Amino acid sequence: MIVLGINAYHADSSAAIFKDGVMIAATEEERFRRIKHWAGFPILAIEFCLREAGVSLEQVDHIAIGRDPKAKMWNKLLFLSKHPFSSFHFVKDRFFNQKKVSSIEEEFSKISTADINIIKQKIHQVEHHRSHLASAFFASPFDEAAILSIDGSGDFSTTMIAVGKGNCIDVIDSIDFPHSLGIFYTAFTQLLGFPHYGDEYKVMGLAPYGNPIYVDKFKDILHWTEDGLFTLDLSYFRSPSKGFVTYGDTDHLPIIPSLFGQKIIDLFANVRAKEEPLTQFHKDLAASVQRFTEETIFHILRGLHKRTGLTKLCIAGGVAQNSVANGKITRNTPFTEVYIPSAGHDAGISMGAAQYVYHQTLKQPRVDAIWSAYTGAKFSNEEIEAVLKENNISYKKIEEELLYDYVAGRLINAGVIGWFSGRAEFGPRALGARSILADPRRNDAKDLLNAKIKRRESFRPFAPSILKEYVDEYFEVNDVVPFMEKVFPIKLEKHASIPAVTHADGTGRLQSVDKNVSPRYYRLIDTFRQKTGVPILLNTSFNENEPIVNSPQEALDCFLRTSMDMLVMENIVVER
Repeated sequence: MIVLGINAYHADSSAAIFKDGVMIAATEEERFRRIKHWAGFPILAIEFCLREAGVSLEQVDHIAIGRDPKAKMWNKLLFLSKHPFSSFHFVKDRFFNQKKVSSIEEEFSKISTADINIIKQKIHQVEHHRSHLASAFFASPFDEAAILSIDGSGDFSTTMIAVGKGNCIDVIDSIDFPHSLGIFYTAFTQLLGFPHYGDEYKVMGLAPYGNPIYVDKFKDILHWTEDGLFTLDLSYFRSPSKGFVTYGDTDHLPIIPSLFGQKIIDLFANVRAKEEPLTQFHKDLAASVQRFTEETIFHILRGLHKRTGLTKLCIAGGVAQNSVANGKITRNTPFTEVYIPSAGHDAGISMGAAQYVYHQTLKQPRVDAIWSAYTGAKFSNEEIEAVLKENNISYKKIEEELLYDYVAGRLINAGVIGWFSGRAEFGPRALGARSILADPRRNDAKDLLNAKIKRRESFRPFAPSILKEYVDEYFEVNDVVPFMEKVFPIKLEKHASIPAVTHADGTGRLQSVDKNVSPRYYRLIDTFRQKTGVPILLNTSFNENEPIVNSPQEALDCFLRTSMDMLVMENIVVER
């Protein structure tokens, strides 16, 4: 049985395809369009998935769309009744308007000769947060678990809690728009001078440089409730009737207006302009926002545990990308095991919608857990060589047995390496398929990377990829973290040995590398370990203010316009 899932007309548009419950391919549309967070119909991602599965659209049995405009209809009507004039166009466009959803059949007709009515019969609409829940639980190794989906908003919900058991998810409760922890975090992200969609991770990176001295002030803005949920005092925010996220009809880019209201400005002083220097006040505010967000997540999870009695947890949604909070869950709540998918953000909607249809709707049995994010594009040595020849680039082809020693030697000699290997990752994190690598022992590695390639804020950390067997030796918490989705404290005695990946607060956002999941990346790190005694590489995404590179041409372009020292694409090496 073939099930195609899509996230369309929503940020981080994507597609995923499953055969008998096993994910064959999944990718974001932005990887092909080269536009971050692209939000239109993912036709290129769909075509890629169909090719990888070796099927035509006619051979797809079910199409799952991670959006259901009919969800929570009465709640939407109630919202409209309270804001009958100012909210009408917003509600009509974002919550009631099915025009874009209904046009999906027409979009599919562009890549297929199948009758539109036949396509329509295959389509299932799956509520946004139910798709998130499914992406986390059905991909997990747990037969039974509590589940949390939490983000800005989707299909009029912002938070949803549930229990998963076998091939069934039962929703327990939810929070309606506009009461949203994602909106809360984004409002302060903007106040701190980070205005773009997706900038929230910058606040998380800035937080360790400050002290959380303003936490008490947030208790008037976001109120915890006895049922383990929360509400916002909406007087502090932009009027929800005016709308929050919009999407351009032609460029398909998500746009967020300023979400904070005058009361927040009065409480925390003026808004920081993007170009203004970061003061201690800004760092303290970031630390306070992060701390209060963490405490709110723990409040929700303690309530979820109280309702379910379960100790295994699955999380998805935009807020679930807060890796600092994720790393603290088992130390601050009764949950002892936590699974988060590689695409926990909205790109994962395509994956979750397909899984929901296969397991929940069609009652098909569970399959093995997903521990690999490598579901994207792959290129052969011959294809890579053709690109280099076309661009008149000199290169070496190095045999597999010699490659790792050669690359590790360059890393040890202060080299910054572009590493392009196997299938691209599904999700926002580079995990050793499309990565830029450096020696984590170097005190100057961050400066080297920022000067040569990334050109980003100095306070943002770089991540350690560590061999799975050595996590306990370097980190205070020993856990399987395949998707770089959790931050843990690095043992104090190890700070000096890996300064480039030790953040200001002594933590690291680790990726535990499994030889069975990432054999080539594992072998490179292990070769570096044999030479240095350190089983870690500094890993950051292979890009420069763009989506992560997807093809050899994009990798070459990034290499040529930066000061990277070496580009390794499969067995092909380009050096300066």
